Formats: sequence, structure tokens, C-alpha cells
Amino acid sequence: MNDKQDKQDQQRDSIDFGYQQVARERKKGLVANVFNSVAAKYDVMNDLMSMGIHRLWKRYTIDCSGVRQGMKVLDIAGGTGDLTAQFARRVGPHGEVVLADINDAMLKVGRDKLRDKGHVGNIRYVQADAEQLPFDDNSFDIITIAFGLRNVTDKPAALRSMFRVLKPGGRLLVLEFSKPITPALEQVYDFYSFNVLPKMGQLVANDADSYQYLAESIRMHPDQETLKTMMHEAGYDNVDYQNLTGGIVALHRGYKF
Repeated sequence: MNDKQDKQDQQRDSIDFGYQQVARERKKGLVANVFNSVAAKYDVMNDLMSMGIHRLWKRYTIDCSGVRQGMKVLDIAGGTGDLTAQFARRVGPHGEVVLADINDAMLKVGRDKLRDKGHVGNIRYVQADAEQLPFDDNSFDIITIAFGLRNVTDKPAALRSMFRVLKPGGRLLVLEFSKPITPALEQVYDFYSFNVLPKMGQLVANDADSYQYLAESIRMHPDQETLKTMMHEAGYDNVDYQNLTGGIVALHRGYKF
């Protein structure tokens, strides 16, 4: 009985980091190391890894957001600011976009990139943990998290934190790698992820290990229906999702009523 209890305690105290199991309190630091390593080459690698398709996924997310002039938007795990830039154009001078990221290196890359492109005046930069967002209740019309939720240690806590700061009538959009919908596509995707992607990371970013982790983290992320259930449990209504590129990516959307 004691052995069984010890095993259950260990399971509660550990969490996945890619295919490894690590102490829960270590994951944020390990993820931080990954993104510290990849920050400088993040945009280049995104274009190479997805053959530019990530821009279409992000544009579709913007189109599904219902963003309008004057709105307040929170872009969590905003990284180098692709979504933030588009939102800033659409909310206009009377709106605001907050680019939030837990990783200081990514936040600085995003800030410098957006300022170099002339995006100033309606963008604020905040280093923040998605599990404990440092914003008032009912603050944002729209919240997005693109390719960031799978790196969060406590995903249900993050979804609840986002729900808290979302305004009544607001919506959350989660753009994330997911599960291919056909076995043939899954086989091709697995081969690419574990044979091509780490080599590309080594060649371009001199870092195969980080891209091995990123491939593994995608496989450990909840599938489409599981994430939909998690969003319902966090309080969101009318949750739905759309598969993009055969389910390699999915866009989940939920509302706060």
C-alpha cells in the first residue's frame, strides 16, 4: 500500500518535459532554457519548419478573433510578435495589445522586432506566467495563445487564469500543434519531426536538442477533443475547434458568457 502511495505521489510531483518525466518545479526552468537558446533564430526556424505555413495559421486566427477598433487584446506566449503586430493594426490607436511572454529573451526579440517595424503606441510588453496572469479580472476582449500552451506546466491553471482576465462576452483562441487526422499523415509528420527537424535545428540554430524537445512536446500535448474538454472545465462556453493542415495544427475557440 505504501509503495502504491509513493508511486502516486511521484506521479503528482512529476510532469512531462518532452518524453522525459521531470520534477514539476523544474519544468519552467527547462522550458526557459529551450527558448533562451532558440530566441535569436526563432522566426527563421518557424519559416523553415513550416515552409511559411505558420503565417497562414496565424492570419486565420486573427480572422477568427472578431477583433475590432478600440478592443483590448492579450497575446500570451506572444514570442516574436507575429499576432501582436496584426492585432495592433486592427485595434487602432484607441485599442491596446499586450504582448506577454514568460521568457525574457523572447520578449526582447519581439519588442525589438515590432519597434523596428514601426509598431509603437498601442503595444505593451509584459513578462508574465500564463498560470498566474498579472492583470485585473475582466480586462481583455480577446486572448490568444499561439504555440505556447503545450509548454505550460499546469495547463488547466493557465486556462482558468485566462478565463479570469477575459471580459464577459470575450473569447479565447488557442492555436497549437495537435494530432493529424489520418494515419498516413501522422506517419509522414512523425518522420519529419524526429528525423528532419532536429537536424535543421542543428544546422540553422546550432541546437538539435531544443528542436527534439519541441517535437516531443507536440506529441505530449492534449489532442483536439481533450483540449476542448479542458476548456469547458475551465469555464468557457461554446467551445469548438477547427483542424488546420489535416490536424497538424488546431485552432480552439471558447467564450466567456
